[in-house]
Amino acid sequence: MAKKLREAIERYAMPLDEEALDALVEEAGHAEVVMIGEASHGTHEFYKIRAELSKRLIQEKGFTIVAVEGEWPAAAAVNRFVKGFVEDGSAQDVLQQSFGRWPTWMWVNEEVKEFVEWLKQHNDDLPEMSKAGFYGIDMYSLYESIDELLKFLSENPQYGTDLTLARQAFSCFEPYNRMPEHYALSTAHFSDECISEVATLLSSIRRNEERFASHHEEDLNVTMNALVAKNAEAYYREMMQDDAISWNTRDLHMVEAINELKKYHGPDAKLIIWEHNTHIGDASETSMKDDNMINVGQLIREEYGLNNTFAIGFGTYEGSVIAADSWGAPLERMTVPPAKFNTWEGQMHAAGPEDKVLLFTDDNRQLFNEWIGHRAIGVVYNPEFEAYGNFVPSRVGSRYDGFIFIDQSTALHPL
Repeated sequence: MAKKLREAIERYAMPLDEEALDALVEEAGHAEVVMIGEASHGTHEFYKIRAELSKRLIQEKGFTIVAVEGEWPAAAAVNRFVKGFVEDGSAQDVLQQSFGRWPTWMWVNEEVKEFVEWLKQHNDDLPEMSKAGFYGIDMYSLYESIDELLKFLSENPQYGTDLTLARQAFSCFEPYNRMPEHYALSTAHFSDECISEVATLLSSIRRNEERFASHHEEDLNVTMNALVAKNAEAYYREMMQDDAISWNTRDLHMVEAINELKKYHGPDAKLIIWEHNTHIGDASETSMKDDNMINVGQLIREEYGLNNTFAIGFGTYEGSVIAADSWGAPLERMTVPPAKFNTWEGQMHAAGPEDKVLLFTDDNRQLFNEWIGHRAIGVVYNPEFEAYGNFVPSRVGSRYDGFIFIDQSTALHPL
């Protein structure tokens, strides 16, 4: 198997250069939804190349939505900045002031700052409807999203009914000291009061969306924060019970958020997703399916069709990465050890120790579809134990439509 895979890589891989990026942009550009992954949340090359691909898709292929694995309220502040809805501040200011939740380095870094600066410059001379936006589709911001709703609805007394519902939702979660984990721990004794409050709030807002002014996307902001509140409640309620169920709830929310963005911007809107490989690489082509887990990549392909979506994965053989050794711990610059020979990354390296690009097509996918371990590094990483949990068995040729391999990667640059 190893020899056949290595020969297929040697035959189809392109050196990572402008010509290869041209080919990726051309192949991806026809899709409505392009999903660009990363094999860690702390690698410079993944962020840099993802940003360069996104710039070209925006400039050359008409994409206007960048949806990221970040929280809605924090990303909404970045969106207001890049679209010129606020006059003051800098890209660094808005990132540092908005993304305060650990792990901050995911978004508060030099690589994202450069992209945000570019996005603002790109938008400056465009009419509002043509500007490219930056949106968060994750769901950890339970309290922040309710705060945003309370602030907006309090400043607009004509929405009194929704304000009452938002206050009732806030009062339901208030006993948990703004710590969703405390709510999760309480679920052994919870009633369905909080479930009902956030569901009623979202239903009311959806039923009357046309009332909210579209100025500076205020209507979208109201709907999305209500959606986060409803789905985050379910996520935190489930996280203490079953990892697969809470994972699925999170990815289902992200797909719902993507569909809201598509609906809001119109049927012709084209969207780029930035998330970890484990979210955008089709779960049905991995061992995740054995645990009844789904993900964004699988659901988006099923909803929009293979011909209307494009997923790009990333990987590295060895290098350095920003991560932490436990949840909530300070960031560290860690060494990524060489991948074992019998892994996807080991085979990519064995086929030649240079950066490369693969495009998977109907003609060649099967050559890359033997089950093989594929490296995934999270925000928590312990290199000495990675052989026991950082490689996801995958059929790489069908998990993605394209793959970018960095042989020697380097760590992200946190601000």
